[in-house]
Amino acid sequence: MQRTITRNLLAGLIASLFIPLGAQAADADLLKKIEAMAKEIEALRAQVQANQDANKQAIADVREVKEKVRKNEDRSLEKWLTVGGDYQFRIDSLAGETNAFTDVNATFANAQNQLQAAFFANPSPANAAALSGLMNFAQGIAGVQTYSQAQTFLGANAAMLGAIGGYAVTVPAYKPKNETLYSNRFGLDLNMKAAQDVSVTARLLMYKTFGASDEGALTNSGAAPFFADRVGVFDGTVGHIPSSSFLNVDRVYATWSNIAEQDIWFSVGRRPSTNGAPNHLRANTARPGTGGTPALLVDYAFDGMTVGWAPDIDALPGAYGKICYGRGYESGFSKALTNSLEDTDMLGISVVPIDTDPLRVWLQWNRGMSIFDAPKMASTYFGTTMPKTNLGDIDWYGAGALGTIKNVGRGKLNWFADAGMSVTHPNDNVSAQFGFQGLMTGAFFNPEAPSSKTGTAIYLGLRYDLPSKTKLGLEYNHGSKNWITFAPAAGDSWTSKVGTRGNVYEVYAIQELDAKPISSFMAKSFFRLGFQYYDFQYTGSNNWVGAPVKISDVNGQMMTTTPLSKAYNAYATFEVKF
Repeated sequence: MQRTITRNLLAGLIASLFIPLGAQAADADLLKKIEAMAKEIEALRAQVQANQDANKQAIADVREVKEKVRKNEDRSLEKWLTVGGDYQFRIDSLAGETNAFTDVNATFANAQNQLQAAFFANPSPANAAALSGLMNFAQGIAGVQTYSQAQTFLGANAAMLGAIGGYAVTVPAYKPKNETLYSNRFGLDLNMKAAQDVSVTARLLMYKTFGASDEGALTNSGAAPFFADRVGVFDGTVGHIPSSSFLNVDRVYATWSNIAEQDIWFSVGRRPSTNGAPNHLRANTARPGTGGTPALLVDYAFDGMTVGWAPDIDALPGAYGKICYGRGYESGFSKALTNSLEDTDMLGISVVPIDTDPLRVWLQWNRGMSIFDAPKMASTYFGTTMPKTNLGDIDWYGAGALGTIKNVGRGKLNWFADAGMSVTHPNDNVSAQFGFQGLMTGAFFNPEAPSSKTGTAIYLGLRYDLPSKTKLGLEYNHGSKNWITFAPAAGDSWTSKVGTRGNVYEVYAIQELDAKPISSFMAKSFFRLGFQYYDFQYTGSNNWVGAPVKISDVNGQMMTTTPLSKAYNAYATFEVKF
């Protein structure tokens, strides 16, 4: 620009040689103006340059602020921590019908009390011999490990067995009931993103009855319990059976996903192995993702790990498979002078060939290895229980499907169908603490040679969802004589219904409140009313110790649990998901 101005000035000077002097005076004024304009232009140029420098600094400052904001957001709780949970108030009205039986625990207690009273009243040699004989008999029971040893022991103590019969405590048939059982359950869910593709998920759970800080309301406290999964609370059921106000760790596991930039994941910790599909329909929760196990086979709080892979196959949308491992009981150090217990472990393979909103299909195989005879429980009707022997292995096979059909009348129809099979593989061991019964074999003080038993079960259900946020459900399940599942943590009050040897019918209605969610888009509140009817055909539902007995044949036999023929449960809940 400067060159242009200079060139124009020279041209003007040359031209001025050929114009009159008056005109030259006018041109002098023009030159002054031009010089002034040149100075202004130079000043403007300097100002523009200064503005450009200032803008560059401002841009740099903005970038720095944005980077600081990004780093702060990355460190903020909302970026890496998600909090949710639920609250449930529940009221149950329970009723049942039993058959007459001889209470084993009460019988031995009665024999001990009477013999001690007789000895203290008259410490004669005969009374002393009777009391010491009972004590030696009890000690001898504890030393029996195998079926053959049990036969030998019973043969050598036939006289004592006959004598104990004289102290039998027979419980007549009666109709137990608990008209109002109130309970509170609170769950807190945490999901933490620790690093890229690495997260930790946790669920804390508290479940207690009104007016009590133990499980006595469901275990028939002070009398023989009704079912093996409701004898007491143990590691596999803590937080799922009403017990105390403690906030227990129900789940906590770390997950590494996107391994090798593939849809492969590894997860380890206290597993999401409870409340699996299709229980989400009745519970009114979201469909489980790739975690969890079918509820018909497993509902047990396991510690373990899993490796999964979800291949991208166009013909099989959502397909995935996984291998799971869990530990149900840790036996500790081996013993030098006695037979050592083995750890109880579970291995499973799950294949889901399709997982879409309209349809989900699953195939499952599990093996329970070195199954214990009783878990660790405190303050039960039998005192403090613990595993005393390993009874063998159990295989489970399952296949099922669930789906949604839209535009069925005014609403949509959710459905599911599941089938399972259990196959036992007993060893030669028997449970001394339960009268020499084996893995699905024998009766109290009547051992049976080990043999494999196969059981089957089906589980069917429908739920119809209306635009009014009303949901109506119907479920049915049946278990055969030798059916056994691994589901003590199920939320049913009487006993885990999917472990029933017989039939269970259930109807329920859910009504969600039409309230705007605040805590999250998944937040909701609802009421649920339901009714369960159990029709037991064989004893020992949810119990793998001892052989099942047809309910109609139960009439005074020695048993450790109270045999129920029918059970009823009307329930209502108010639940909040946040």
